[in-house]
Amino acid sequence: MTVKSLSSLTLALAMTPVAITSLTSCQSQKEEMAQGEQIFYADPTIYAENGKFYLTGTRNREPLGFALLESTDLKNWTPARPDSMILTPGETVFGTMGFWAPQIIKDGNRYLFAYTANEQTVLAASDSLNGIYTQAEPLPIDGSEKNIDPFLFTDSDGRSYLYHVRFDNGNFLWVGEFDPATGKIKEGTLQRCFVNDQPWEATPAYESAPIMEGPTVIKIDDLYYLFYSANHFMSEDYAVGYATAPTPVGPWTKNPANPIIHQSIVGEKGSGHGDIFTDNDGKLRYVYHVHNSDSVVSPRRTRIITLNVERDSAGPARITADPATIIIPVKA
Repeated sequence: MTVKSLSSLTLALAMTPVAITSLTSCQSQKEEMAQGEQIFYADPTIYAENGKFYLTGTRNREPLGFALLESTDLKNWTPARPDSMILTPGETVFGTMGFWAPQIIKDGNRYLFAYTANEQTVLAASDSLNGIYTQAEPLPIDGSEKNIDPFLFTDSDGRSYLYHVRFDNGNFLWVGEFDPATGKIKEGTLQRCFVNDQPWEATPAYESAPIMEGPTVIKIDDLYYLFYSANHFMSEDYAVGYATAPTPVGPWTKNPANPIIHQSIVGEKGSGHGDIFTDNDGKLRYVYHVHNSDSVVSPRRTRIITLNVERDSAGPARITADPATIIIPVKA
C-alpha cells in the first residue's frame, strides 16, 4: 500500500504545521474538557436509541462483567440502572473472567449482547436495553477454539454475519454467516478476512505477533466498511484503519490512507478498538480507548470522535477522523 512505514508516517505528520496545530489543539481541548471523573472503559461501544446513548466496555475490575451508562449529550454519563451492571458471572451466562469487548444489538423485540469471556465469544439477551442479559444455556458461540471480539452485522437482506478474532500465531479477523435463532455460525461459512500487510499494522514500538482486532462493520451505499485496530494494545502505535468490500465477506481492499485514528492524529497513545454509532445530528462517531497516560497503559480512558465521510462519484467514500471533535466522557 502507499504508506511506507509508520515511523516515516509519524515523522511526516509531526513535521507538518497542520499536524502540529492539530495535536496542540487536541491537547488544549483535553485540558479544557477533562473536568469531572473520566470514564475508564476499554474496547468501548455506544448504542443509540430514542435520542439517548448507552455506553459499555471492558472494565477489568470488580465486580466482574459489564456496566451500562447513559447520556443525552455524549459528554455526561450516569448509570443506566441502579447498580449499572447488566451482566455478571453466574449460572445464567457463560464466563468467569476476561469480560471484554461488548456490543449491543436490537433483534426484534429483544436486545442481544455480544461479548468475550474466557477467550470465547458469547451471545446473551434481554427484554430491555438496560435489563439483565442472560442465556437460556450458558455456552459460547463456538467453543471449538479460542475466539474473541465479536461484532454482529445484519445486512439489508436480513442475513447476519459474525466478525471476530481467532488466534493463529497472532490475532486475525474472521467472518462467518450467523444464525441469531441458534446463536451459532453457519457451517461452512467461516473465512479469514485478510492478513497483516500494511506497515502501520506492525510497528517496532512494541514487539508482538501480528495483531488485528476490534472489528466494526458499516454499509455505505453498496460497499461494506470494516474498521479494525492493529498492533498490540500496549503499543503506543495501537491504531485504527479500515478496509472495503463489495460483499460482507470480501474481498477486502484496505484504505491506502490508513491509519485514520493514531496518536499522531488524536494526540494520545494507544488509540483504538472501538465502535461506530450515529449521533442525534446524523453524524458518524467512533468511540475508542486510549492509554491512561504517556507512560502508563491501564486503566484505559474512553474517547469519542467524529468521522467525516467524503463521497466521490466513483470508488469508496473517504473516511477520516476529526481531532477537533474529540469528546472526553465523564461521570455526571
